[in-house]
Amino acid sequence: MSAPPLTSVRRPGARRITRRESVLKLAVGQGDTPVVTMHTGRTSFDVTGEPLKEQMEAFLDEHRAALHACLGGLTEEQARRSLVPSRTTLLGLVKHATYAERVWFGEAVTGRPRQEMGLPPNAADAFILADGDTIESVRHAHAEACQASRQATAGLGLDDVLRGHRLGPLPLRWVYLHALREFAQHCGHADILREQILSAG
Repeated sequence: MSAPPLTSVRRPGARRITRRESVLKLAVGQGDTPVVTMHTGRTSFDVTGEPLKEQMEAFLDEHRAALHACLGGLTEEQARRSLVPSRTTLLGLVKHATYAERVWFGEAVTGRPRQEMGLPPNAADAFILADGDTIESVRHAHAEACQASRQATAGLGLDDVLRGHRLGPLPLRWVYLHALREFAQHCGHADILREQILSAG
């Protein structure tokens, strides 16, 4: 199944970002990571009166889309550029986020083992870039993983218990909160790295 198109949204007080529905055109300001969504076209500001599950999913989608968008307008060299002692790069962050989607929603919900999904055994190894990894290929894999996560949880309630993760039984509510915390941290990492890269040229 193909990934859903990116759709433009606007954060209150933020500079407008214009683009056609299926093409992401980032503003060129240093470190500028727009708030976008890859799913329903709504943001967290649009779901204040919705059930808690929909609110949490809107926040998850915003952070998923921000990670997807952090690679926009970059060269392959910029996406791979290493600015810290760890393996963290912008391309590696999105690749790692793909790993997180498959672990927390593929493994935990469906029970599929990591090896069967072609995932490394350790989260740190998900930052490692292969020679064939490109912005296009990593973004495509991330979008597919996000869509698979949505499909896996579509029929579940927040109190439903997921039994596939190696940590043991976990309620979906906890998994959503954990994933949101992780994605938010990585969005912050991406903002800083992108600002450094764009300011250096």
